[in-house]
Amino acid sequence: MAADNHHHELKVEKFETPGNLKTLIAVLSVIGLLTFAISWMKSPERLWPAYLTAFFFFSCLGLGGLFFTAIQHVAKAGWSTSIRRYSEAMTSFIPFIFIGGLVLLAGMKYLFPWADPEVIASNPIVAAKTSYLNVGFFVGRLVLFCGGWFLFKHLIVGNSVKQDITGDHKLTLKNLSLSIGFILFFALSFTAFSMDLLMSLLPTWYSTIFGIYCFAGLFQSSLAFMALMIIFIKRTGFVKGYVTVEHQHDIAKFLKGFTVFWAYIAFSQFMLIWYANIPEETEYYIMRSQNGGWLALSFGLLIFRFIVPFIALLPRGLKRNENHLILVSCLILIMQYLDIYWMVYPNFFDGQVTFGVVEIGIFCGFAGLFLWAVVSFFKKFSLIPIKDPRLNEAINHHVTY
Repeated sequence: MAADNHHHELKVEKFETPGNLKTLIAVLSVIGLLTFAISWMKSPERLWPAYLTAFFFFSCLGLGGLFFTAIQHVAKAGWSTSIRRYSEAMTSFIPFIFIGGLVLLAGMKYLFPWADPEVIASNPIVAAKTSYLNVGFFVGRLVLFCGGWFLFKHLIVGNSVKQDITGDHKLTLKNLSLSIGFILFFALSFTAFSMDLLMSLLPTWYSTIFGIYCFAGLFQSSLAFMALMIIFIKRTGFVKGYVTVEHQHDIAKFLKGFTVFWAYIAFSQFMLIWYANIPEETEYYIMRSQNGGWLALSFGLLIFRFIVPFIALLPRGLKRNENHLILVSCLILIMQYLDIYWMVYPNFFDGQVTFGVVEIGIFCGFAGLFLWAVVSFFKKFSLIPIKDPRLNEAINHHVTY
């Protein structure tokens, strides 16, 4: 296929997993399985916080891929058509959110105080929340959320890959209405999902914008992972002409914007709690400021999740520099993990900073599973939605600022 005068010849090749990537996935998976098995037998109280942290991290990436896909359909965006398949690939992890959630149920007694009858009996604040915080309702919500996410993923991504075969433009219109429905469902379900898995670790505390804070991290980290995928696909040469530096530039702009959004929500949550000075609310930040290690991490999030990426993504030229964007994206992904770690771990181990082989090993296992899911998607479907009616707009996309 030939492009216009502004483009080279276009091509899409079948994705073949590079040998070193296959090896990496296998090694990460084995490390994760061994770590899980050994920790299950020897140190379950250490295993489950590490499991929850990694599970939530990769759940955010999977859901972030579907959210990005949905907003492109809702906005009727043309520029992103040629890179939308990468966000769709991230959604291949969504079925594992349900499986991973079921595994998490085995560690509830190690994680959630409200699952312990003795805590409920001794703490009237926790007891007052048991109509919502109880095991049966928790499991029901998990099944509902995962079922809904999987259904929307199946329909939206299914229509996209089906269009590769049929070329039916009506599938694009169907995805518009489906995406609107998903965004409404996602807003409610992810808020409750964040409250269930993270906020309820300290059931005496609450924040009215906690779900938005978690969403800000979800979307920022998802954009960072997308940036890495775009650069990887460009460098491997599986596509030519469809994915260009212009798409990389726009993802980098998205990334800079949601870096600011994360900082705004993080400051809003902290400022409102600090100003109100209500004991039931301030305990959350007291736990993360009195210990020297947690205080250092709190400032580290401010510096390396906001200030450094924001400055690094300001110049136009650096957004278009692949090596620079790789470094910034990796930094954001690291800080996303540390942010979730910062939300989870102060509730355990008497508030002491605890990090080691268990945390690294469990993360490796989830990373292997996530990469396997993404690679399997790429092997099964085209790297470009080749018959999407808006593809020509993506091919001729140019960033002017």
